[in-house]
Amino acid sequence: MVQYNNLLLENKGGILFITVNRPNKMNALNIETVKEINNAMQEVYDDPEVRGVILTGSGEKAFVAGADIAEIAELNEVNGRRFAERGQEVFSMIEESPKPVIAAVNGFALGGGCELAMACHIRVASENARFGQPEVNLGIIPGYGGTQRLTQLVGKGKAMELMMTGDMISAAEAKEVGLVNHVTTPEGLMDKCLEIMSKIAAKAPLAVGMIVDCVNAWYDKEENGYQTEANSFSRCCGSEDFKEGTSAFLEKRKPAFKGE
Repeated sequence: MVQYNNLLLENKGGILFITVNRPNKMNALNIETVKEINNAMQEVYDDPEVRGVILTGSGEKAFVAGADIAEIAELNEVNGRRFAERGQEVFSMIEESPKPVIAAVNGFALGGGCELAMACHIRVASENARFGQPEVNLGIIPGYGGTQRLTQLVGKGKAMELMMTGDMISAAEAKEVGLVNHVTTPEGLMDKCLEIMSKIAAKAPLAVGMIVDCVNAWYDKEENGYQTEANSFSRCCGSEDFKEGTSAFLEKRKPAFKGE
């Protein structure tokens, strides 16, 4: 059994709640926490009982307020590259997860916290959430995939502005520019996440995972997204879920998908 010092994990009916739990540090990401996120995501990949993930931060002020500046201050040109590459590897596990990952952004999502939220498939924010990539204030840039994912989500011009100025934006503006999917009251945040997750969990798991693959293929210069789509469509057609889904439709009943 994996032990976690900085995360809280709770499985509720197949939905794994992962909470970054460093409230005295505004849930800031240090090297240990990033490693624990990697371990938690490996559990998600390996455990067939887990159907999806809701990722959030402890307390009411922060989702993840950034990275651990004390650790960053010790970086140099040599180990800085590995620091960034390791974070990118872990966050790619989230982005490429065949099971849906929803970020429940309950407060500040800055720097590495914004990057963590962007790695998730869907983002739901409470009204008090704030987003930003303020790394330029430290003389660095986002290193956990932020320059790429922010551009994908909000477009080149807005991404340039946010990263060059280091400005924070509200949850409302984040929704307006496409950074988040939904904004709720703080009290309604988890309910909205569960509403979305419940809809996805009722669908065919193989198809959900292949949608992730196909969407990500659009951003991969080494992949032909249309070919990935055709290949994935073909695989779906050979699945038991496909047989169940079409049979259920014709028989006018709800399908019972098994992920096979």
